[in-house]
This record gives sequence, C-alpha cells and structure tokens, in this order.
Amino acid sequence: MDPAIREANDRMPGYDEARIAPRALATEAVHAGRDDLARQGLHAPPIDLSTTYPSYDSRGEAARIDAFATTGAEPDGPPVYGRLGNPTVARFETALARLEGTEAAVAFASGMAALSAVLLVRASMGLRHVVAVRPLYGCSDHLLTAGLLGSEVTWTDPAGIEEALRPDTGLVMVESPANPTLAELDLRAVAHACGSVPLLADNTFATPVLQRPAEQGARLVLHSATKYLGGHGDVMAGVVACDEEFAGRLRQVRFATGGVLHPLAGYLLLRGLSTLPVRVRAASATAAELAGRLAADPRVARVHYPRIGGAMIAFEVHGDPHEVIACVDLITPAVSLGSVDTLIQHPASISHRIVDADDRRGAGVSDRLLRMSVGLEDVEDLWADLDAALERAQGATAGHGAPAAAVGH
Repeated sequence: MDPAIREANDRMPGYDEARIAPRALATEAVHAGRDDLARQGLHAPPIDLSTTYPSYDSRGEAARIDAFATTGAEPDGPPVYGRLGNPTVARFETALARLEGTEAAVAFASGMAALSAVLLVRASMGLRHVVAVRPLYGCSDHLLTAGLLGSEVTWTDPAGIEEALRPDTGLVMVESPANPTLAELDLRAVAHACGSVPLLADNTFATPVLQRPAEQGARLVLHSATKYLGGHGDVMAGVVACDEEFAGRLRQVRFATGGVLHPLAGYLLLRGLSTLPVRVRAASATAAELAGRLAADPRVARVHYPRIGGAMIAFEVHGDPHEVIACVDLITPAVSLGSVDTLIQHPASISHRIVDADDRRGAGVSDRLLRMSVGLEDVEDLWADLDAALERAQGATAGHGAPAAAVGH
C-alpha cells in the first residue's frame, strides 16, 4: 500500500472534543476502552463476571428500565443485570466503535447472533426484504436464503442493487473482501445505490486496519469478532458497529433474545484489539509474499488476493484440493481464520457447504478453491510446508488419473 495512503488511513477522527488532535489507529487500538483505567489506579482492564448487581432504589431502577425499553440506550449509573449490559463488554464495544469510526457498537455471542439481531430489528419494522451480493460467508448466505427469521432475499450483483430495492427492503448486505473468493466491491458506490436503505458491510476479513466501511457510506459494519478482532482462536463473538439509534434497537433485541457476549470474551477481545494493527500488517506482508509465489507456481491454477491486501489468500489448484489439505504439516487444516497460526480449508466442503452447489459455483466458489488464513509464522517455513503439500498432492493426483479443468469465476 502506498505510504501516503496508509498514513491517511491511520489517522482516526477525534471522539473526545477535549482532544486537540485525532489519534492514530495503532494508538486507539491500545488505548480505546481503557481511557479511565489510570484514574482508577488500574493498568489492566478489570473483568466483571457479575450476572446481577445490588440495587436499593427500586423506583430509580424502574425508571432506568423504562428508558431502556423506550430507546435501547445504555442505562445510566451502575449496571442492572448481565443481559442488559456488562462493563467489561462495554469497554470492547467502545474500542471497536472508535476503530471503525462509528458512534456505537453492540457485541453478541457470535457473528451469526449479531447478523440475526440486525435482521430482527429490520423485521420488527416491517422491512423483511434483504438485497444481498454473493459471495457471503456460507452461514450468512444460508440464514438469508432459508428465511429462518422470516426474511426474503434477492440476490444480485452490485450493478443491480438499486433495481432490486423494494418498499419493504430493510437491508442491503455485502462482504468485501468476500468470503472465500476475496472479491472486492466499491463500497462507496454500493452505498450510493442503496439510497436510504441501510448498507451492512461485513468487514471481518479487512478489519478497520485495512478499511472502515462507515467512512464509505455503510450504516452497519459487521464482524465475526471470533476472527481477527480476538486474533488467537480462543474466543467466539460478533459485533455490529453503527450509529447510536440503530445500536439502541440492537441492544433491545439482544436483551430480549439473550445473545449476550460473556464478560471473559469481552476481556479477550479488548486485549486482542491492542495488537490488531501489528498482527494484521505482519500477517498481510507474509500473505502478499505467499500469494506472489503461488501465482508463479505451475501447480496452482489461480490465486485470489485483494487489492487492499490482508492476511487471506484463496487459490485454486490443478490437482486435488483435498490432497493438499491432507498433506500440510505446519499449517493447520481447520475452519475459521484470523488466528496467530495459519489455517487452510476447502470452502466447498466446510464453510460454504451449506450453500446450494450451483449458487456456490456461480459466486466463484470453485470446487478446486482453497482458502488460507495466514498467521504470524516465518514466511519461509510456511512456503516450505505449502510447497511440500502441493508436491505430494500432485503426486497423489497423478496416481489417480488427471483431474478435470479447474472452475474459474
């Protein structure tokens, strides 16, 4: 990435009017959500595991509950009950909102719980129709297609978004870079096509280190926080960054449905954010190098790597992708992504298996496609493992006859 562009992207808007100048992304990642610790005589954020809290003022509590029921605003004063909110989780929400450049963020027990809450908010307003662009994460695709929450979806390409809108359209959903092909969209153009309909952009792959969709017109920014935000493969969570009005509705849905984030998960996520820029940039540098080597390798039919960079690579092999999966040693064959170690998986068999095969292939998810989440290992060690796996897979394929041609976009 051009250093001037990176420097511009690194400057964050000021959220505290008392500040003289905005703080850089790396600084916000370390300090956001922790600004009050020194004044309390603390260094590490505390973990509040309480499920309920003492209250001797029942009348005051009733007023606070009434206010939450009306607007979904976080109750003033001490916490009330774990399903209404938690101080540790609130720190993570504050930090993520600062990194994404939004007024608020609302955390959930998983990325799918977060997406479900968004759909329920719009459905409660009589806006059940969704316009979506493939590919999306397989379970997001399935949730929309199956209509499990009463939603109806129209699938289209970016150029068809405006025409697909209806009076009852409550949401336009895109993912860029997309899972698993890493296809990129012009989010600003998409947001313009949405008109007054909220655009939800899944920013899981890019993270706010590489792009901030809210700055390009998205009203809602979705993360599977399980991935890069946590960053260590030990926490499951989801979060929506948005304006305060929508956040209030999301909190009401979270309270009613119980999809709350555990405080320990909130603590781990806040800790993960502090190293997010360093992790993403280091892994992205390794991924870019590996993508270049794979693109030049005759055993590889096609490589997908986004223009904005990132730590994800998708590539299609001439041989049997299942043999590659079976032959890696250092790299872990596993679903998920965004951890400190490198993971590889076959989307058509796992993450996107639940999507209809024709829809899957039509979205560019080839049966020969492998998706790799690059971690923080040394690039030469990773390449040695990939090289050996590709070689063994090619030998195994040759022993079973020549494969059919790879399916491209």
